[in-house]
Formats: sequence, C-alpha cells, structure tokens
Amino acid sequence: MKYLHTMVRVSDVEKSLEFYCNALGLVELRRREDEAGRFTLIFLAAPGDEDAQVELTYNWDPEEYGEGRNFGHLAYRVKDIYAHCEKLMKAGVTINRPPRDGRMAFVRSPDNISVELLQEGDALPKQEPWASMENIGHW
Repeated sequence: MKYLHTMVRVSDVEKSLEFYCNALGLVELRRREDEAGRFTLIFLAAPGDEDAQVELTYNWDPEEYGEGRNFGHLAYRVKDIYAHCEKLMKAGVTINRPPRDGRMAFVRSPDNISVELLQEGDALPKQEPWASMENIGHW
C-alpha cells in the first residue's frame, strides 16, 4: 500500500492557492479540469516531498461546506516554526494556535481546513512574541 493524497474541497481556487502555495509554501504539481463532471482537481505538495500530496477539489457548481471538524487536519514538518509562522502572518494568515512551545502551531485555510505545523527535530527554545500569544478561534 502507498499513500497517494488527501482531498479537501475548496470554494475559491485563487484564495486557496494563495493560502496553500504562497503562504504555506506548497507547490502545484498538476491540474485537471473535467468539464463533464464540472470540477477542477489541483494536486499540491511540499517542495521535495511530492509523495505526500494534497488534492484541492473545486466543484464548479456552488456548494456550502461546513468546517469539517470531523476531517481533522493536514500536518507539515517545517525547518523553523517561528520563521514559518512569521511568513504566514505577513501573508495575512491568522495563527490560531501560536507555537508557544517552539514545536507546534495551527492555522486554517480559507475553507477552514485545519493545518498543523510541527517543528523538525527538537522544539526550538521558547521566544517572544510567540510564547505569550493567545489562541485565536479554534483549530
């Protein structure tokens, strides 16, 4: 058996790509548009880790999607959690659970998909402003 991808439904392709690619740092691997089925599939992955993919599914006919808390979350290991969270904040992304412990943070996509960021290796030493930041919303 081999892991292929995780699929998440998105309501706005441009906002989703802004979040997943420009803010989070994933890259688009391929895209498929199906006129008969009226949907677009966009496959993303972290640079250098193309085996762990996220499939963004955009249905052309409008649909309401709930928060999908039963989905859980996507998780990515990052080299420097503080730098990654700083980059996300500069891109306008809310850090729902700041990396107070130097190890873990949570953010949400434009469609409220929870994304966990985990520090590679040992936790970084606690540092401000992260150590005293409060949670915002839920993750």
